[in-house]
Amino acid sequence: MPGTFTHEFNSPVYKGTSTINTGLFINGQWVDPVEKAVIDVINPSTGKKFTSVALGSSKDVDIAVDAARKAFKTSWGLKCPGVQRGKLLYKLAELIEANADELAALEAVDIGKPWKKAKMIVESSASMIRYCAGWADKVHGQTIETNEGKLAYTRHEPFGVVGTITPWNAPIATLAWKLAPALATGNTLVMKPSELTPLTALRVADLIQKAGFPPGVVNIIIGYGHTVGQAMSDHPLIGKLSFTGSGVTGRKVLKSSADSNLKSVTMELGGKSPTIIFNDADVDQAVKWSAHGIFFNMGQACAAGSRIYLQEGIYDEFLAKFTEVAQALTGALGDPFDNAVEDGPLISQIQCDRVMGYIDSGKKDGATVHLGGGRLHREGYFVQPTIFTDCQPHMKIMQEEIFGPVAAIIKFKTEEEVIDAANASTYGLACSVLTADLSRAFRVAHQLEAGTAFINSVLLLDGSLPFVGHKESGIGGEHGQYALALDTYTQVKSVHVNIGIKL
Repeated sequence: MPGTFTHEFNSPVYKGTSTINTGLFINGQWVDPVEKAVIDVINPSTGKKFTSVALGSSKDVDIAVDAARKAFKTSWGLKCPGVQRGKLLYKLAELIEANADELAALEAVDIGKPWKKAKMIVESSASMIRYCAGWADKVHGQTIETNEGKLAYTRHEPFGVVGTITPWNAPIATLAWKLAPALATGNTLVMKPSELTPLTALRVADLIQKAGFPPGVVNIIIGYGHTVGQAMSDHPLIGKLSFTGSGVTGRKVLKSSADSNLKSVTMELGGKSPTIIFNDADVDQAVKWSAHGIFFNMGQACAAGSRIYLQEGIYDEFLAKFTEVAQALTGALGDPFDNAVEDGPLISQIQCDRVMGYIDSGKKDGATVHLGGGRLHREGYFVQPTIFTDCQPHMKIMQEEIFGPVAAIIKFKTEEEVIDAANASTYGLACSVLTADLSRAFRVAHQLEAGTAFINSVLLLDGSLPFVGHKESGIGGEHGQYALALDTYTQVKSVHVNIGIKL
């Protein structure tokens, strides 16, 4: 039988006991993987093992898909009215909120995020589930006029079994972003959380069970991308796949999905989001928003504002104040259960090496390390918040997603110049415009090639608005009505009824 793991948290910010099942969650039960493998969960704040959990394989995916398909046909999908699906999602949101302190502690161990910030993410995840619960009975088609001899209407129908692959940088948030709309629209799920950050997903599985979801509606398999993720991409009975991760992996997922059963695919991929600050912006606010945009989650965010464009009139003032904020953050990195800590480590040694490789690249390309540029000499995977100046558009630090606390700053003169520079990227996930001139703010935001535009803010998402990627930042979208009533988790059927036409 699969085991459990119990940990006693005893910190200034949270005291409590957490027990999680360490098996695979398939067909409403905790089971051992077919191949009896495990993977260690490493606490990135210490670099040490926290626990081990079951590691699935393609064989487990087959079992989970069968369970999900059976549940779709017998107890979910068209067999379960939207009102009932909504009630179960509301119950799950309530349970997540009731256990928010514990879930935040697990999230803090998983990714090193400060507990106080992790709790905010947990609460926002519950809000996302509640938002989607309200939509569960409001996924409507249309009646379309044709002629007097025909009744014609459309239906938005679930795909059936949906596979989801979520990243390590926001474990519970991305789980909620995919789970809630997929279930609200009547699909069943096979979910692959990142093998690096499995803890909150496993604990949420207990809450799914407690909320009363029928067996097989949600199945959770911890596994590697090249095994479990590949098996999901290849599986002929998964009708829809939702993936969040890197562009390199996204291309593999898309190819496998096309080569198997041409399944529908939604992808939220990487970003290299520009933050554009004009001379008339409130400099103090611009500094705070820019710091939030690039240093939130230590830059491990797909929409991170990693390219900062400063109009020349405020360059010196902004840089001086931005440097002070980054220096203060450097001294506030550490234990996520310390109330004075503002941010944590990178996720792993591999990610640490990757970020340091980009910093070395910036130096070699001729950019100036204005601040940071090194590791913090302590246990765990900590990198100093880093600011590059004297950047040029061709540099790797300006073109490629770093996924770390590295800001690349460049000066500009005119509006036309900065629009061209900001759009000179293969990515198009998000952008930010900070200015007191709202006419210019709208004008620039509308010309930037990105799926989300923030005006006088950076990285200020809202679950009721769509979050989509343009260019190489994705296919399709998440959040809001666009993830429910339209084409993300449903497929449209046209129905033609002859009520008077004769041949």
